[in-house]
Amino acid sequence: MVSSKYISGKLIKNIKRSSDVESFRFTTEEKIDFIPGQFLKVIFDKDNPNNKELNKYLSISSSPTKDYIEVTKKLTGSTFSQKLKSLNIDDKLSFQGPLGQCTFSSKYKKISFLIGGIGITPVISIIEYIIDKKIDTDVVLLYSNRDYEIPFKNELDEWEKADNIKVYYTVTDCEPKDDKCMYGLIDKEVVLQKVNDWPQRIFFVFGPQGMINTMKKICFDVGCEISNIKTEVFAGY
Repeated sequence: MVSSKYISGKLIKNIKRSSDVESFRFTTEEKIDFIPGQFLKVIFDKDNPNNKELNKYLSISSSPTKDYIEVTKKLTGSTFSQKLKSLNIDDKLSFQGPLGQCTFSSKYKKISFLIGGIGITPVISIIEYIIDKKIDTDVVLLYSNRDYEIPFKNELDEWEKADNIKVYYTVTDCEPKDDKCMYGLIDKEVVLQKVNDWPQRIFFVFGPQGMINTMKKICFDVGCEISNIKTEVFAGY
């Protein structure tokens, strides 16, 4: 259940992540305490909290170590996307939350992510937190996109310089540019090839319901225990 409390946020920066993905950074009137992997309800219409066109859930794409809150959206022609896109520096909106149980804990010694497209947003929060806090959790990210215009690729490539972070990209609509990127979808063979110690890992899957179902099936086909699979559905995205 979403808290009824509204927290005001002021836009301080927006960042193009790809041609249709953009991040929005806000300072807030009070600190939002959240766990990496959680999300917020972004509110443009406080008078009608149930307005699904103007009030939507977005994952937090920044670490709790930062002095700002960042959310990231694939911008479409929707009213909500256009409201976000039209924000100017110092414009304000409201947040409710945080929400979500698909979160990171430093007790996890080995984790993997099976992610497609905009599902990367909570992963960024988690990996950035691991980097900032110098946590020794071993991370393997499998990240699928249609083409080589990959949101957050610069950040991920930089973080991969850490000994405990490994990132593998797949693309479905073009040829890979280098040996770090594979052609095709994430499937059982890719998981077994890149995550050969899968029985020791917690698997995270974020995204729309269809993506969740597909990645969960791959986990089961590989042999993962259900207790080692953590999922969060992006509802109404």
